[in-house]
Amino acid sequence: MILKLKPIFQERIWGSQRLKEEFDYEIPHGAIGECWGISAHQNGENTIINGPYSGHTLSELWENHRQELFGDFTHETFPLLVKILDATDDLSVQVHPNDEQAYTLEGERFGKTECWYVLDAEPGSELILGHTAQTRAELETAVANEKWSDLLKRQPVKKGDFVFVESGTIHAIGKGIMILETQQSCDTTYRVYDFDRTDDKGNKRELHLEKALAVTTVPDVPVLAQPSEQLVHAGMIRTLVQSPEFDVYHHRVSPGYVYPKRTHFSLMTIIEGTGILQTDDESLEVTKGDHLIFTKKTSDIIVASGQMEWITSEIGHEQ
Repeated sequence: MILKLKPIFQERIWGSQRLKEEFDYEIPHGAIGECWGISAHQNGENTIINGPYSGHTLSELWENHRQELFGDFTHETFPLLVKILDATDDLSVQVHPNDEQAYTLEGERFGKTECWYVLDAEPGSELILGHTAQTRAELETAVANEKWSDLLKRQPVKKGDFVFVESGTIHAIGKGIMILETQQSCDTTYRVYDFDRTDDKGNKRELHLEKALAVTTVPDVPVLAQPSEQLVHAGMIRTLVQSPEFDVYHHRVSPGYVYPKRTHFSLMTIIEGTGILQTDDESLEVTKGDHLIFTKKTSDIIVASGQMEWITSEIGHEQ
């Protein structure tokens, strides 16, 4: 059984209407910065829009049909969250806690390790990823003295790049970048710096320096993902990352491509193209921007027709 989800849209000061233009989403007016495509988080939860569970929320299915649809998991809440971000301006410099810190500081079940597949990037686009401080005292001094150009590491990116962002990593998505983000189901963000921006009333956005400094990894130890490609019948699979939190893959698909059955659920976002997903029991038309869950009940294989690109993810091996 394949579940199709209704996206949730989040307004952000750095958003626009580009998600409508790029994916033909029906989005609200205003600065829409995020599409939450697969989420059971209370700050933006998806509803199923096909099949026998149409109208049910993802959290309802996780609570009431977990073993049947997803597998043998003990997590109280759905563990992953997939979103698309459209950054028409620089996002704030921020950091996220790990699982233990998130529970201690916020009562959240998960911290936030995340990763980004770059869907598009204007020429010259950059991310902020990591810092140069070698000790916590050095980090605190640089932040207190606002030595941002010395402290923050910058990294150029282009369409098709992949970046892994472990919890505790200071980071920011730069202007002109659109990403698909796979992350733990957490919405806790500690803002470190916001480029001194002000709202219409001249007020700066709140920073969370005490908590941010407490959860930042020092010294910064970047985890470099090493994607690997595998040619298969009618397509290609690129393993983007395999981590304790999630495994993420990029698929390039031609007619006849087969997506094999997994031992538990997997998530999919169509990032290019249109086609049909065919199983022994169902046939589902899909298009760019669709967000899907292949449940444990999905039949042995899924055969694709059409030229498409997918990003899929699964819960990590240690979860």
